Amino acid sequence: MKNQLKQQYPYLIKPIFIIIDILIIFSVVFYVADKQFFNVNFLVYISLFWLVIAYNTNFYKVFRFTKIFRILKLLFVQFSLFFLGFFAYFGVFKEGVIVHNQLFIFSAILVSISLVKLVTFYGVKYVRQKGKDSTNIIIIGLDDTSKKMANLFRTNSELGYKYLGFFSDDIDIKKDYLGSFDESFEYCITHKVDEIFCTLSVLSNENVKEFTKFGNEHKISVKLIPDSTELFSKYLGAEYYDSFLVLNVKKLPFESAENHIVKRLFDVIFAIFICVFVMSWLIPILWVLIKLESKGPLFFTQKREGIRGETFTCYKFRSMKLNDLSDKIHATKNDERVTKIGGFLRRTSLDELPQFFNVLKGDMSVVGPRPHMTNLSKEYQKEIDNYIDRFAVKPGITGLAQVSGYRGEVKKKADIKNRIRLDIFYIENWSFFLDLKIIFQTMVNIFTGEEKAY
Repeated sequence: MKNQLKQQYPYLIKPIFIIIDILIIFSVVFYVADKQFFNVNFLVYISLFWLVIAYNTNFYKVFRFTKIFRILKLLFVQFSLFFLGFFAYFGVFKEGVIVHNQLFIFSAILVSISLVKLVTFYGVKYVRQKGKDSTNIIIIGLDDTSKKMANLFRTNSELGYKYLGFFSDDIDIKKDYLGSFDESFEYCITHKVDEIFCTLSVLSNENVKEFTKFGNEHKISVKLIPDSTELFSKYLGAEYYDSFLVLNVKKLPFESAENHIVKRLFDVIFAIFICVFVMSWLIPILWVLIKLESKGPLFFTQKREGIRGETFTCYKFRSMKLNDLSDKIHATKNDERVTKIGGFLRRTSLDELPQFFNVLKGDMSVVGPRPHMTNLSKEYQKEIDNYIDRFAVKPGITGLAQVSGYRGEVKKKADIKNRIRLDIFYIENWSFFLDLKIIFQTMVNIFTGEEKAY
């Protein structure tokens, strides 16, 4: 359970600390209870200003190996800029008005947040020294650098790393030796390894690809210990463990808490807009039209696979007559199961609109890889090597593959391979503007029509 929590919810840590700091600011202002401070305008201004500064100063980017000097530097820079914004409020909005307690409130915020940050910093180190909140790690292959790193993990328990040992095909050192490269995969699963450190001077490109793929499949972080004589791509994320450089395998956009928040906030706002201004009047009309043409419910529900491969109930407007094959095969061209009104709904993609309810429930996103039927998903997992990488994000109502022409019926293996290729590209290159571009292209396709919309 502990391993699962660390894998699934690491992006919640930063938002929790942000919320704590905002609550401290609110609490200090509330304690003073002065109408010049305790009002919506001031609280919104000061909170937004704090967040904007924190984002630009990386105030909440604190890692296991962060030194106390960096913490003090972050506090100094954050509050230096916050000081300017704090007092600018009174110069702009309270010009000519005598306002007391400004310095007291600022000082109280500074002291409170600084104390919480320092206490948290040392508290977490103390907990980790006691063996709690430890991250299980192994090293694949040994050279001089990785040997020093292993010693670093052994002698600095406050970092919270539990060094389990190393794997190598060349057995020169028996201390901490756990087995060969091939034996490491089973070991990672049985011992709940959290991070794998790969020594690049020892491993071949094929070895690195194999461990990267394994890490993605089992939600294990893979990090690369570079050869100091080599130069590496700027697209690899660099971290320093004491004086040792370690490269992260390409970080995905959704590893950032900010991106999760932005995407979810947009999803909720967009879904509410569609439900209120479109679905509210469209549902009664379609209820009559669908019921008049064929027997059955207004909505069609189907089990599909979402984030982390978890099954959820997907909603659509019913576009077919009731049949026993709806959960087994895609609709085909001139499919006799599709009703007349259903054909219109499918051509215009209006049958997908109820999935905005899925978005509000948190099962789906507005944009993302399309969810597949459970039986087809299992089939694709056997055929496509990186298919399960799609499970890293929530499925979407529309997606990059769909606006690129890969939607609907899968006639040949190349169709699903291209769809997965575009899905993976979306996950690795996500941006808010990419979502907007896909939504815009989807709307264009609705009005211009699509060849595979049947």
